[in-house]
Amino acid sequence: MTRDDYVDLVERRYFGNVVLADIPAVVACFTDDASVTIYHGDAASRLFKAQPGAGETPLPRFFEHLLANYEPGFTEFVHYVDVANERCAAMFLVTLTPKPDSAYRDAGVQRLRNCNFFRCRDGLIHEMTIYYSNPGAAGGADAHGSRPTGFPQA
Repeated sequence: MTRDDYVDLVERRYFGNVVLADIPAVVACFTDDASVTIYHGDAASRLFKAQPGAGETPLPRFFEHLLANYEPGFTEFVHYVDVANERCAAMFLVTLTPKPDSAYRDAGVQRLRNCNFFRCRDGLIHEMTIYYSNPGAAGGADAHGSRPTGFPQA
């Protein structure tokens, strides 16, 4: 794969399909044994797996929750690609607009700064690590425990 292929995988295929709310197309961007880990401040990290074991959260669950509650947007991408090692990272702005019937509608539109790290294999995402900041929660815990989407719950 080339640098452009990685940018296409991350920005158009993965994030583009999240925006389109096409969960099967989002999941198709991952290997069959993929994992996603989310880190946010001092909160416990959360793990999602394409092949979850007992007590583990299935990968699609995160997207189902996100898309049931928000209209997401992703802009201002800056990509760092290591073609030789099948890795890339992306910094970007996330805009989460609550849906009218969302339990999070009162939180209003949120803007997050994310940095995601991708380890790829055979043109698909094998491991994704998500780090995000929620500047609006800097003043203290909100009703959702300073997690902008309220998910994953600890």
